[in-house]
Amino acid sequence: MSSARLTLSSFIGAAVLLTTSASASQSWPAIKDQLYAGKTINDGSKLIKLDAPDRPEDQMNVPIAVDAAFKDGRTIKTITILVDENPTPVAAKFKFDQARPHVGLAANFRFDKVTGVRAIVEASDGELYMAERHVRFTGGQSACSAPPNGSPEEIQANMGKMQLAPVGPRAVASNEAQRVKFTVSHPNNTGMVLDQMTLYYIPLNLMERVSIKQSGKTVVELEGSMSFSQDPTVEFDFLTDGSDELAITASDTAGGNWTHILPVGPSS
Repeated sequence: MSSARLTLSSFIGAAVLLTTSASASQSWPAIKDQLYAGKTINDGSKLIKLDAPDRPEDQMNVPIAVDAAFKDGRTIKTITILVDENPTPVAAKFKFDQARPHVGLAANFRFDKVTGVRAIVEASDGELYMAERHVRFTGGQSACSAPPNGSPEEIQANMGKMQLAPVGPRAVASNEAQRVKFTVSHPNNTGMVLDQMTLYYIPLNLMERVSIKQSGKTVVELEGSMSFSQDPTVEFDFLTDGSDELAITASDTAGGNWTHILPVGPSS
């Protein structure tokens, strides 16, 4: 069983307790004990910039951006995004194989209610740092139980299709930072959505893992969760090596697996 499934399993059992909390501050101690028992999490407010809307326009697609940097010789090993009040608070985990003192990324997530949002950065020496934000709820249906957009036939026909595009100027030299935007077509079914036609719940099927490689070497690996929006979209930067393409492999919890080699493409 993969680490992504272990994370999902461990939190489904605690979902009722976590999501009935009145505020994010009440949920965080239990989440911290589950994930980081016995570990110190340092104040990362001077190292991490965490952007989240104060009141999202769309609970199904809430943009979260993280920019983290060390200036003391250490590099960034992982970045974990937590959404305290979601049924599975671990929204995403990014692992970086390139020695990067500075990393920027962004992704869209589902938010169920008023919540705390956290970015936890693991440094190359194992030290942990956290930045946090509070996000309000605009009302309406909880995002994790909202129906997907599109017909089942349309969703199935597009499963696994990918798009990759540069964000900003195109890098022209090796070892230069290039930011790209990646999207994979996938419903990311939470298992909490009632099909109004059959009156059965749509089976859980999550985008579990995405691996992105450049010239055969891993750039970033992503572990997903039900908190990712439909058609997961991620922006990230990486150091170029002269190659003009990335190899992307995505897999889901239902056994789906897709690999595409995509050109970074011209700057738009």
